[in-house]
Parts: sequence; structure tokens; C-alpha cells
Amino acid sequence: MPRRTATMLASTLMLIALLCAGVLIPVPYSEMSPGPTVNTLGDHDGEPVLQIAGHKTYPADGNLNMTTVRVTSADFRMNLVEAVYGWLAHDSKIVPHDTLYPDGKTEEQSTQENAEEFSQSQESAKVAALKELGVPVKSWVIVSTVVKDSPAQGRLHAGDVIKAVDGTAVKQPSDVAKLVTKHKPGQNVVFTVVPVKEQAAAEKEHKTATRTQDVTITTTTSDDSGAKRAIVGISAGTDHTFPFSIDIKLADVGGPSAGLMFALGIYDKLTPGNLTGGKFVAGTGTIDDNGTVGPIGGIEMKTVGARNKGAQYFLTPADNCAAAAKDTPGGLTLVKVKTIGDALDALKDIRSGDTAELPKCTAKG
Repeated sequence: MPRRTATMLASTLMLIALLCAGVLIPVPYSEMSPGPTVNTLGDHDGEPVLQIAGHKTYPADGNLNMTTVRVTSADFRMNLVEAVYGWLAHDSKIVPHDTLYPDGKTEEQSTQENAEEFSQSQESAKVAALKELGVPVKSWVIVSTVVKDSPAQGRLHAGDVIKAVDGTAVKQPSDVAKLVTKHKPGQNVVFTVVPVKEQAAAEKEHKTATRTQDVTITTTTSDDSGAKRAIVGISAGTDHTFPFSIDIKLADVGGPSAGLMFALGIYDKLTPGNLTGGKFVAGTGTIDDNGTVGPIGGIEMKTVGARNKGAQYFLTPADNCAAAAKDTPGGLTLVKVKTIGDALDALKDIRSGDTAELPKCTAKG
């Protein structure tokens, strides 16, 4: 066989072997890509996303779209060819598998966690919007979760209202941990609570639950490395009572990143006129009860998804601005926001057409 032919044959076989290896050998990466974007002022699957009853609402035109990111499943194993294709593609991002599913987290666990975060973001969006409108919201500290096989299991229950710990009134969730950790492991701590059933019954009758009970729990040692803190095995959270009904109907979405856009949608529905002036505005960002906007993941994918849908402006958490500005889709203006107040000020400029002074994202933030 001539040398040139043999060389070409060997090269071809090597190329085939490399391609086969690229297809067959899994790599520890996952893919993120633009997900659906939904108008919080509109309908989804045939019903309004925001449903408000018991308070006057107003028509709201335009778009205040929340954005999402689509990710590969936890058990999907990407091969080298798919990873390289994703790295080269403009509308996807390849990230280490552990970034999306840390510590061997299963897809079921991730879905459950995202659902809980999504539910909490809805509550905070309602609170933030109503606070901005000056509408009072009643809040209290509750048992959010009880750890399995912990001292609190069977003694406290998710939804119990925590009124006091060792006789000291509890005003916010962080107070609970501070009071418990004053003890040494093995010591008793007394929780004064309104049981969840009592609370639910009172809320149903629009009353304030007053009957409390004391629950004594023996603390144990935290599993934290190097730390010997006293714990009882609960996490504390906040629950609210709203003066009228606000429901957010959006299935198959998880995580906390739609909080800002839900809050703005609620605000728009409860005020006359249109926040957007008919413009197409999208955005993202977590929100807390005080209206502070926090950063999210996958910002590059969300801006692409928003622009593909037709967005002209994108409300961007300040901490995400630098990453988003590195590759901004053409025709999309990134607007920096730190609070719901910032977002409302920006929307005022957008609907008036006076956009020269908008706080825009740059590569420096």
C-alpha cells in the first residue's frame, strides 16, 4: 500500500475513533438554554396569571414578562460532542453538572426545592407590592420545616406560629436561631406556639389566634463541621395574612427569580393606568418582603429568551448587570434595579419615553 494512502487511511480511522469517543464518553457538564417567558399581566394556559379578588383592579396593557431558564435533567449525561456544540452555540451555556445539581442532588430533590422557592417568592412578591402601595400586611414567624429524626419531630409542626422562645418574644425568623443557640446541646428550650390547626381555623374565620401552648424540646448538637451549636431541628420562616385574595397561577415553573416581575404585575393590576405605557418590558430578580431585588442564575439565557420574545427593556438585578452586559442581545436595553422602587421609577421613564437617564447595565456593573 502506498505510503500516502496508508497515512490517509490511518488519519481517517483516527478521526472516526475520536468521533466515536466524543459520542460515547460522557462529560460532567449540563446545558442551560432560554426557557419560556410569560407575561404576568396576561393569560397562561387559558387563565390569568394574576387573579385578584376582594379589591378593585384595573386593566393593564403591555408586557411585564418573567423569564426562565431551561436546564438538562440531573440524570442526563452529556457527551463531548454535545458539550462542544453547546460551547459554540450563542443561545446556550455549558456549565459543570455540579453547578445545577450539587452534592449529588437528584432531579426530584431539585424540583422540590425549586417549588418551595417559587412559592416563597410569590408570597414575598405580594408583600412587597402591597407595602409599596401602603396596604398593611399581617406577618408572623412560623415553623417552616422540621428535620426528620430531629428533637423537634413530633413536637413542632410546619405551620406552627412561634410566639416566643424561652419567654422572649419572636419578631423575625432569625430570632429563633439566636435564642436556641444560647443553650448548650442537651439543654431544654421552651417554644410558645400557636398550633397550625388553631392558626388555620382562626384564619378561616378572619380572627387572630390567641390560644398558645408551651412545647419543651431538648436540644442536640449541630452537624456543622467544627461547630457544637445547640439545635432542635427546625427552620423558621414567615407567613402572612393578606387583606384580599391574590393568586398566582403558573405551573411548571420553579425557583425564586420571578419575584420582581410578579410584584410589578400585582402593583400594575391594583393601580390605574399602565406601568409600561404599552411597551414590552421583561425582567428577573428575587424579591424580599421589603422590596429588595436580589441576583439570579442564568442571566445570559434570560436576556436571550426575552429578546427572542420581543422585549425592548430588561429589568436586571444590579448584581447581575456585569454578566448580562457582556453579551447583550441587540435591541434590548438592560436596566439596573436594586429595589421595587427602582423598577417603578424606571418604568415611569420607559412609559414617558424619557429613557436617556435610565440606569443602564455596563460591563462594570
